[in-house]
Amino acid sequence: MRATWKGAISFGLVTIPVQLFTATEEHDIPLRQVHGKDGSRVRMRRVCEAEDVEIPYHEISKGYEAPDGSMIMLSDEDLADLPLPSKKLIDVLAFVDAATIDPLMFSKAYYVGTSDRAAAKPYALLREALTESGQIAVTKIAIRSRESLAVLRVHEDTLVLQTCLWPDEVRPAAGITPEGDVTIRPQELQMARSLMDMLSQDFDLSALHDDYQEALQQVIEARLQGIEPPHGDEEAAPAGGKVIDLMAALENSVRAARESRGESAAADGDTDAEVRTLPVPGNTRKAAAEKAEKAEKKAAAEKKTATAKKSATPARPTQARKATGSTAKKTGASPKETGGKKTTAAKRTAAKTPASRTAATKSTAGSSAKTAGTTRTAKTAAGRTATATAKKTSKRAASA
Repeated sequence: MRATWKGAISFGLVTIPVQLFTATEEHDIPLRQVHGKDGSRVRMRRVCEAEDVEIPYHEISKGYEAPDGSMIMLSDEDLADLPLPSKKLIDVLAFVDAATIDPLMFSKAYYVGTSDRAAAKPYALLREALTESGQIAVTKIAIRSRESLAVLRVHEDTLVLQTCLWPDEVRPAAGITPEGDVTIRPQELQMARSLMDMLSQDFDLSALHDDYQEALQQVIEARLQGIEPPHGDEEAAPAGGKVIDLMAALENSVRAARESRGESAAADGDTDAEVRTLPVPGNTRKAAAEKAEKAEKKAAAEKKTATAKKSATPARPTQARKATGSTAKKTGASPKETGGKKTTAAKRTAAKTPASRTAATKSTAGSSAKTAGTTRTAKTAAGRTATATAKKTSKRAASA
């Protein structure tokens, strides 16, 4: 690779001999200007207005037209000997955060390489310092008789010099943004964030290529072979001023992004409902925490309400009947009597108490009498058995 500039990087008292190499290139297919009638080349000729003759390139110089119309001649030596402090020197002015320089100011990029072996250590020192700090170096450099603002940054273990526009060369954007207040609904913002997240998945910048150059090459090859070149489908330009449903457009975009990734639009066929519930990058954990907190509060409120209802709810009729029947059985009264006033039920219970005691006494006496009779019967049967046994024994003795 051929070096386009040689000089040194200077920051403080450190000087690093370096050279610059063009870091980018454009893959344009060269097209010539030709005469449409016969295909002959059309050339641009440098013609002197005073002599009306073509001038060779080595006789051409640069000049500045003064306000009065006079021309001030500038030779190559004048331009080469400009009193620039940045001539042959990349002068580091400051180290700033990368976000300080707007990418709108970036112009052309150059790889920075060392000029000799002695520059290896200070080169590596500057590279590591920029890497660890996450900063870039703001510099000035004169290239091709023009001083430019530039930055030094690190790209894949290599220092890169990126020339920049001067701040006054960037036009202001006043009057370009839409006028008036625009209201963005939270649902629209959430849908836009979801679409951004989906389009960013598995994105590979290195896989991108120039479709226009490929299509142009196909047309050229078709013309070389004498066949009809391929034609693209004409797409209608979007109509200006047309009012659209922004939410519907976002939902359709998410659906199209899913289909392009080979995913189904929705498992149950309800794409819109599913799309509206897509998580927002960076807010998923927060939303889940808020949802859990709401569910916990709701459960506590329902539990408190259920407890209050249980304490305030009267006994069911069935339970009341069971309780009344149980009381009636214990006291010997009917359910109707039990259902009366407490005083009446107490009086009736007190009136029936002596009778109950008398019945219990009679029952006990009857049981005692039965027990005594049983004992006597048992004694009589034992006596009879003993007498019969004695008789049998006497007969056996007599026979012997």
